[in-house]
Amino acid sequence: MEGRRRGGGLLVAGTTSDAGKSVVTAGICRWLARQGVKVAPFKGQNMSLNSFVTRDDAEIGRAQAMQAQAAGVEPSALMNPVLLKPGGDRTSQVVLLGRPVGEMSARGYFGRAGRREELLTTVLDCLDQLRSTYSAVICEGAGSPAEINLRRTDLVNMGVARAAGLPVLVVGDIDRGGVFASFFGTTALLEAADQRLIAGYLVNKFRGDVELLRPGLSMLTSVTGRPFFGVLPYAHGLGIDEEDGLRVSLRGAVRESMVAPPVGAEILRVAVCAVPLMSNFTDVDALAAEPGVVVRFVDRPEELVDADLVIVPGTRGTVGALDWLRRRGLADALVRRAAEGRPVLGICGGFQLLGDRIEDEVESRAGVVEGLGLLPVRVRFAEAKTLARPSGSALGEPVEGYEIHHGVAEVLGGEPFLDGCRVGEVWGTHWHGSLESDGFRRAFLRRVAEAAGRRFVPAPDTSFEALREEQLDRLGDLIEEHADTEALWRLIEDGPPAGLPFVPPGAPAPVAAPSAAAPDGEVPPAPAGGVSPAPDNGVSEAPARGGNGRETGTPERTRQTPPGLEGASEGQEGDA
Repeated sequence: MEGRRRGGGLLVAGTTSDAGKSVVTAGICRWLARQGVKVAPFKGQNMSLNSFVTRDDAEIGRAQAMQAQAAGVEPSALMNPVLLKPGGDRTSQVVLLGRPVGEMSARGYFGRAGRREELLTTVLDCLDQLRSTYSAVICEGAGSPAEINLRRTDLVNMGVARAAGLPVLVVGDIDRGGVFASFFGTTALLEAADQRLIAGYLVNKFRGDVELLRPGLSMLTSVTGRPFFGVLPYAHGLGIDEEDGLRVSLRGAVRESMVAPPVGAEILRVAVCAVPLMSNFTDVDALAAEPGVVVRFVDRPEELVDADLVIVPGTRGTVGALDWLRRRGLADALVRRAAEGRPVLGICGGFQLLGDRIEDEVESRAGVVEGLGLLPVRVRFAEAKTLARPSGSALGEPVEGYEIHHGVAEVLGGEPFLDGCRVGEVWGTHWHGSLESDGFRRAFLRRVAEAAGRRFVPAPDTSFEALREEQLDRLGDLIEEHADTEALWRLIEDGPPAGLPFVPPGAPAPVAAPSAAAPDGEVPPAPAGGVSPAPDNGVSEAPARGGNGRETGTPERTRQTPPGLEGASEGQEGDA
């Protein structure tokens, strides 16, 4: 792509996890798309159990799929080249360019010199391809760029920004407190070459009179030399895939349930078993969008008593989730519900554990395990992962979904239901996202209400797709109305501003050169304004690709060896 002008770019970082990076990225994408700009989202590496399958059967983070919808473009594996799916406290499955390549520990992921460089090359190649196609690429960081213990292995924050020469906008959540200290500390903990890319700040989730905030904004600008690009007000009821935490999804679900009264005489209560390693719990968002449907996540058997529908969701650990249900007493409660003819829906891993038997030598390596026996299904875990976008019909309505699973189900009886089956009021399928099909969702809720004896009537005109578009438009409105969009566009188009000052103390640079104004290795003292010129550490803002001095790493056990994943060894440990 040498000689061809690349599209503009911006990296949205955060002072913390859940600062609002995902929603700000989506909001900028929607704002740009409404201005006629061809824009795409990007996240070099994502750790999430909420994923999505693209049209070409590639698996990416669900947040990037949501951001692609905000941008009005089709999701692609280029938008999330590395996806880590936790399988326990110390291991994760690595999905590279949309395909699983093995399990890993943290030490295995970053355990051999050269691996991080190879993975970074893959990440940057994907970013380059997007920037050659789109006028702007809005990148999302992960956690905080000031996690100095992870800087040398970074593939998603300053590692990408520095290699690609991207300006960085830092988002802070003022609702949790300490936002000014977080902005200052995030900047001051970065080495000089990283600081030169920190272009400014964006306050998120502000409540109250913004004029009361302005003295603090001015003071922080004076001590960091960096402007604020806006103050976004606290927006109630966004209810989208903004982060991967259960708390966020639950907040959205409860919010949607409380907006509109039921159409019929009664509400419908849905309890979702909060199994360990719960994946794609966003499946229930479409239920929560229905007026009169109340969704809650539960972990005790007594919480199932008044539920009209119980959902056992997907999980990255089917056998472990089954054991958890038994230990918590939830398994017995599910068996009792089935015997009483009360509705239960199992999705993906939840479907698998409702069957008769599970043979797992892949995920848990537990061998043959007896399931709950509520569906005539036998499951065998395969090395190959099923990734698909199926469509069909059920209950007389068209349905679309997506599949992400290693378990292969052999259905031995019951009434066919999508790819699974139904026995009595127990339903099971591998299909995620099926409840987003409006006609099918309404038909299914009518069946649930009838079985539960509830006078609940689904709203005739609820469109989950339209609701999602409205929410994405609200994100675009937040950016358009409360951010300095002219300054944002200059940042995207022109890159990092020149002359951004250094904020002491900074982090040690990989290669240090003495400053002309200070003894060897020291940083000049800050002037009265609190900032000092960035020391010359011999590192350019956008170093050449494949340069020396980068430590790297990848997964331990690989089933195939794309670039950056060769030679991984087993037996290493470390938090994933």
